[in-house]
Amino acid sequence: MPDMTPAPHRRSRWPIFAGPVLVLILAIAWSAFWFYASSQVWVQADAWRAQEAKAGRVYDCGKRSVAGYPFRLEIRCEDASVTLISQTAAPQTPFTARLGEILVVAQVYDPKRVIAEFKAPATLAERGAQPSLAVNWRSGRASVVGLPAVPQRASLVFDDPAIDRVNGSVQTPLGRAGHVELHGRLAEGSSLDNPVIETALQINGGSLQDVHPVLATPFDADIRTKISGLKDFTPKPWPERFREIQAAGGHVEIVQSRIQQGEMIAVSAGTLSLNANGRIEGELQMTVTGLERVVPALGIEKMLEEGVPQSTLDRVAPGVKTEDLNNLFGALDRAIPGLGKVVKQNANVGVAASINSLGSEAMLEGKKARSFPLRFVDGAVLLGPIKVGQIPPLF
Repeated sequence: MPDMTPAPHRRSRWPIFAGPVLVLILAIAWSAFWFYASSQVWVQADAWRAQEAKAGRVYDCGKRSVAGYPFRLEIRCEDASVTLISQTAAPQTPFTARLGEILVVAQVYDPKRVIAEFKAPATLAERGAQPSLAVNWRSGRASVVGLPAVPQRASLVFDDPAIDRVNGSVQTPLGRAGHVELHGRLAEGSSLDNPVIETALQINGGSLQDVHPVLATPFDADIRTKISGLKDFTPKPWPERFREIQAAGGHVEIVQSRIQQGEMIAVSAGTLSLNANGRIEGELQMTVTGLERVVPALGIEKMLEEGVPQSTLDRVAPGVKTEDLNNLFGALDRAIPGLGKVVKQNANVGVAASINSLGSEAMLEGKKARSFPLRFVDGAVLLGPIKVGQIPPLF
């Protein structure tokens, strides 16, 4: 009797190979995409460099490379430099900033977010001259979201930054900080044809040497602003940008400012703008604790002891002449020997009392404080009637 058992059905082996083949195809396609994207990096970078050069900012790399396969693009620029060339009516000597290396990282699947790391040190010098400033840091990084179109937000962070003046082989400290952060973003609801920028600056343990004694003592700062008057984000020289903001009636709103230096705490808010001459105008309402500790650092007593130069006196007491002060102190000493010296030594007390009389009593973070206006008039910084500084024109 013949065997009627059906022959076994042969299974297709195609499903066994389909998975690996599909993975191989995807890998080839992804690799092709990655290498195409990496080849376009320098095309886009060169186009951006050409655009920046029109605004007077010339970027260059001594050596550049692309890595990061398969999921990242790591763009490395060694011996990086940027040369700023003034394009104003009064040309200035261009200067060049150099740093060892910049590493820019972007995820292939999220190319609009870019992270950069900076390798210290950096130097700044006029073209053809020896470096005049040296900048160092422990770590430096930046991030930008929104590229290649208009960035939506950006951040810049440095740990232990240090700025030194350079004179040959000698470096003199100019600025120090433990930590610095600068953040910026488009304000919510802001349009691209009339953008409003929100910024936040944080400085921990900052100090500046050879600027003013008040700034030599370490301080912490937290300053938040809103900037209006921008027309676009086209690269252009800063003087031109400031002139554009002034013409549009733009301003800087100090939303919140808090500065602490030892026992002294100062908070302020207000609005600053530019006049037709490029000088700052406006007013900040300040509340300060420990003001009596700051006034001596202004150097009033020392200036009086040394015989105040007229240029210095003009900054702290406009309208008062040097000879008037000298005659006054001489007359006091003749009337009562030593009286002129006592008056000089108590000058800070008088200045503090004058400033206190301008404001009103207040409380700040549980401490007694004084609240008063800080005015900016044609670039001059006025604490009541006392001129405490002069800011040069911005264009």
